[in-house]
Amino acid sequence: MANTPQAKKRIRRNTARTVVNKNRVSRIRTLVKKVENAIAAGDKDAAATALKAAQPEMARGVAKGVLHKNTVARKYSRLTKSVNQLA
Repeated sequence: MANTPQAKKRIRRNTARTVVNKNRVSRIRTLVKKVENAIAAGDKDAAATALKAAQPEMARGVAKGVLHKNTVARKYSRLTKSVNQLA
């Protein structure tokens, strides 16, 4: 258990940051799922719109340090490729 004041403060800060980061990752996952569902339905317009909404949020996740840069680049590349392959 934390005994020093700075250790106690660190615990408070970490729990607050964890909540924010979990919300951010959850929001990104939701946006990615919307793109994937539109791709599965074969709706190119909806998929492209959802992808445009997801891309800045994914980039923000990288900038804030909650997701790895290469992971987001890979996901974005795969989603873009899938959207472009739709008729």
